[in-house]
Amino acid sequence: MKPLTKTGSDLLLLLTAIIWGFAFVAQKAGMEFTAPFTFNACRFLLGGLILIPLVIYQRPMEFSKYQVRATFKGGIIAGLLLFGGASMQQIGIIYTTAGNAGFITGFYIVLVPVFGLLFYQKTKINVWLGALLALAGMYFLSVTKDFIISKGDIYVFISAFIWAFHVLIIGRFAPIGNAIVIAVIQFMICGILSLIVALFAEPINWDGISKAGIPILYGGFLSVAVAFTLQVVAQKNAHPSLAAIILSLESLFAVIGGWIILNETMTIRGIVGCLLMLAGMILSQLNFKFKKVFTL
Repeated sequence: MKPLTKTGSDLLLLLTAIIWGFAFVAQKAGMEFTAPFTFNACRFLLGGLILIPLVIYQRPMEFSKYQVRATFKGGIIAGLLLFGGASMQQIGIIYTTAGNAGFITGFYIVLVPVFGLLFYQKTKINVWLGALLALAGMYFLSVTKDFIISKGDIYVFISAFIWAFHVLIIGRFAPIGNAIVIAVIQFMICGILSLIVALFAEPINWDGISKAGIPILYGGFLSVAVAFTLQVVAQKNAHPSLAAIILSLESLFAVIGGWIILNETMTIRGIVGCLLMLAGMILSQLNFKFKKVFTL
């Protein structure tokens, strides 16, 4: 199989952003029939099971003990973080719109390089400027004129912090382990933990699960299994900064999906907030060379 061109990689990343953006619509729609942990249990277990044949077909070369340890360690840690992030996001989306959830979740793109300081990674000035823009945007998007913030937006905001750490963990262990196996492990852990919580804290309504079948299938098959695989394949031949910018467009597609499918509307204040957040996300990923700019 010939390697993807840069244009091909960018198109796959754009498709991934579209799938993830519309996933917020599926998550919102699913909450009409099921509880949050039940929904997550179904979609992540489904996504993990779908990827298992890919692991078998892959037939990876024999790994060293270090690589095997990294794969399982990364999968377990990522799975715990995925459970935390997905739980907060799914609970929050009950009380907010798909568009709001998409943009607030996208804040993790700014947080990743900021939290990278904990791993002694340098953070450029454009990242800090992007973070300030994104925070200003989130204020306009989530805080009303009466200075009241939606409970759902708070949950989703917490999930953005967890997603940021999740990205850092994946970036740490995927290059030295098996990325697909790490994905399967994290999906299964998230699904099993969600199922355990659902069994103790939520009524298992099989009729509701059946009615939420399409959102669950979209979330498990397209959002979890397909989109993750597309991301892994595409990012092998895409510039990291450009990849992050393209993937940040999932926020825009979440708004578009909410508007088209769920008939969600947004105020001028909310639109301004979305634009500021999108600008902050993009700015945080751009590579400025200030020395050249200021050199006479």
